[in-house]
Amino acid sequence: MRANVLIRKLHYWASIIIALPASILLGSGLLLQMKKHWSWVQPVEQRGTGTMPQIDLPQILRSVSGVPELAVDGWDDINRLDVRPGRGVVKVSLHSGWEAQIDLGTGAVMQTAYRRSDLIESIHDGSFFAGNWTKLGLFLPTGIILLFLWGSGLWLFWVPIAAKRRRATP
Repeated sequence: MRANVLIRKLHYWASIIIALPASILLGSGLLLQMKKHWSWVQPVEQRGTGTMPQIDLPQILRSVSGVPELAVDGWDDINRLDVRPGRGVVKVSLHSGWEAQIDLGTGAVMQTAYRRSDLIESIHDGSFFAGNWTKLGLFLPTGIILLFLWGSGLWLFWVPIAAKRRRATP
């Protein structure tokens, strides 16, 4: 079998095999590209009153606990803190998917909103579905096959152009 025919068949069948996981990768990747521009994916980052933090960790916990709809009882409810001193804000991400933005100068809660970007990231890397099995056993091979499809697609694009050039030169 000629190399070009083999590459064409591999390109064809590989694209069918990875159609579903690749569409999930592409769709979630597009959403993640828009996370700073679309508040549905990730809440808009607020600006606090100062760049030098005036509050400590217990004050952050008190501020978040003071918002009843967040249902924060203690540090076990908090996933992570993202401190942005340049913007004067600390983002408190909760295990429930909610985010609270707290002014580093006053300790006031400036905004609470649902944060979908972490969920979309887990869908994008495959860990959402069944943990490491889908992440490493399905989505990683899909990425490798996508790389092959890119290369073989360029090859299949170039072959007719090269053939026309060969025929045109005496």
